[in-house]
Amino acid sequence: MEMAVIGFGTPVIKSFLSTNPNPNYNSSKKTSSSLCFRKQLFGSGFALTSQRRSLGFNNGSSRLSNRSMSINCSVSAPETPIESSAEKKSSLVRRSDVRNIAIVAHVDHGKTTLVDAMLKQAKVFRDNQTVQERIMDSNDLERERGITILSKNTSISYKDTKINIIDTPGHSDFGGEVERVLNMVEGVLLVVDSVEGPMPQTRFVLKKALEFGHAVLVVVNKIDRPSARPEFVINSTFELFIELNATDEQCDFQVIYASGIKGKAGLSSENLADDLGPLFESIIRCIPGPRINQDGALQMLVTNIEFEEHKGRIGIGRLHAGSLQRGMEVKVCTSEDTCRMAKVSELFVYENFGRVPVDSVEAGDICAVCGISDVMIGETIADKICGTPLPAIKVEEPTVKMAFAINTSPFVGREGKYVTSRNLRDRLYRELERNLAMKVEDGETADTFIVSGRGTLHITILIENMRREGYEFMVGPPKVINKRVDDKLFEPFEIATVEVPEAYMGPVVELLGKRRGLMFDMQGLGSEGTSLVKYKIPTRGLLGLRNAILTASRGTAILNTIFDSYEPWAGEMSTRDQGSLVAFETGTITTYALASSQERGQMFVGAGVEVYRGQIVGIHQRPGDLSLNVCKKKAATNVRSNKEQSVILDTPLDYSLDDCIEYIQEDELVEVTPLNIRMCKNPKIAKKMR
Repeated sequence: MEMAVIGFGTPVIKSFLSTNPNPNYNSSKKTSSSLCFRKQLFGSGFALTSQRRSLGFNNGSSRLSNRSMSINCSVSAPETPIESSAEKKSSLVRRSDVRNIAIVAHVDHGKTTLVDAMLKQAKVFRDNQTVQERIMDSNDLERERGITILSKNTSISYKDTKINIIDTPGHSDFGGEVERVLNMVEGVLLVVDSVEGPMPQTRFVLKKALEFGHAVLVVVNKIDRPSARPEFVINSTFELFIELNATDEQCDFQVIYASGIKGKAGLSSENLADDLGPLFESIIRCIPGPRINQDGALQMLVTNIEFEEHKGRIGIGRLHAGSLQRGMEVKVCTSEDTCRMAKVSELFVYENFGRVPVDSVEAGDICAVCGISDVMIGETIADKICGTPLPAIKVEEPTVKMAFAINTSPFVGREGKYVTSRNLRDRLYRELERNLAMKVEDGETADTFIVSGRGTLHITILIENMRREGYEFMVGPPKVINKRVDDKLFEPFEIATVEVPEAYMGPVVELLGKRRGLMFDMQGLGSEGTSLVKYKIPTRGLLGLRNAILTASRGTAILNTIFDSYEPWAGEMSTRDQGSLVAFETGTITTYALASSQERGQMFVGAGVEVYRGQIVGIHQRPGDLSLNVCKKKAATNVRSNKEQSVILDTPLDYSLDDCIEYIQEDELVEVTPLNIRMCKNPKIAKKMR
């Protein structure tokens, strides 16, 4: 039997493929016989560690340190690669001095913290240099929200090998950022939490990486958590590989145990090295170098765009063939073979934490090109004589849309710098230059635009950036994008994963059931007294669900979602049972009026705030809307009575932009200005008020 290495640095019996008498058997297909054999070998739960020990390959029997443990990967290229006939024809060779990797993970699994530790240990910074946490999250919005929104490039050097690292977002709404950067790499570091295991975004990014045929290095992060369960996480990850139809070579992934915050890694969960040496060694060994055509015509696919005030637009991508020199005349092509001539004025490569100017770049490296003022993502920078375009980047379709319109409230123009429909149109279409997963269309009127994205968070990040830039506008409620197939209506469904304490399981399950959710999995989560439930639920049912779940669980539940598929319409559902409290007139809110108004529900505003007629000032405690005069003043008389009665006002609800977007209904709008976020009734939709 053939002996191979599965991703634990320990040999196991790979499969019976070498002795299979069927010559037509394809090892890359997961046939039933292959799966049955895997279950016989690994057990029904794919308990790899226990099977490894039963076969006599106990990883703990060796007393060698992590430094001296050999790392062997079946997915890595052999020392003397044997080129196929197709490779020989195209003269493809692998560069051994460069590794291009993308780090992918679910939200809050420690991906950016792990990158911080890799940069620090690679001596990117001076010993006396002050470095902030989450270095790669350079955007103000990323730091405030604690999430990665944009993909970013950096590089480190380890033992004469340059490692180009791409940090990617962890939220499924920014999946377009992940999809386009996977064109630039040959392997991915899949970071998985040692307690939670594979989560919805883990499945999404892994599926994309496997479709590209990339090698995968699994990093079990946060291994120092008290409730860590590495064996369960590895088995769950292996099952996920099988479900996503990974090849046998991809299933033989290397596993590294790490603590990103401590900067330690190892091949065993019980024995970590003092640094990330085992992780760097695994990257060099398990991730193959880029396969390039050194003597071919220049080809570079632009996968990212940046802008600097002095350099202008900068195109970022990987050189697939040939070489690129500064001052070189090139041809910029699209997939439709429409090409134009251009000249490269400056050329940069990534070294450590910045860009360094160079005179030339060889194939296989990631570089930044200046001088092409109209370059777009997905275009190919090719040789001016015989260059041909590379295949265009494809991303999945949006699932949610929102209407953007100019501000029509009585307070228009008080705070914003850009308030006209022309300003709004130019900004929205400019967003399409780097945000491939977003679409913008003209609305029914000249001052309305329809913006489509992967989810509400995808669009609200755009809204937040625009208001910080000085734009003033209104947005409508999010709506799902339905499809009609054979005269049947289909709507998007998503997989919702809710981590909730057992004490609040009942209210959360009831809430999901009302929104047409179907539970298909429930399991305990470590020893922390929480449960993990998975639902298949229409995207419509997720609108406004996050706040409802937080209320039902006293703020303890964690909700994660990811798009699954389009399925038949699930039927009508109600996403909000309560109406709104609406201001009756324009003016300043008084304490006297609030004292009686707060008996009708929960207020959004406090005393002394200016409001206008039609503005939503609170949540009604009953269904249906209610108009209130929150600007009413106490009548002044000449009768002196007892001392003034003290009034106790409730603290108003503080709704963020995301909360307001989730709250509004069909006949309501959110007014977005640089200083305020207000909700109001849509004057174009007539609705009888109570």
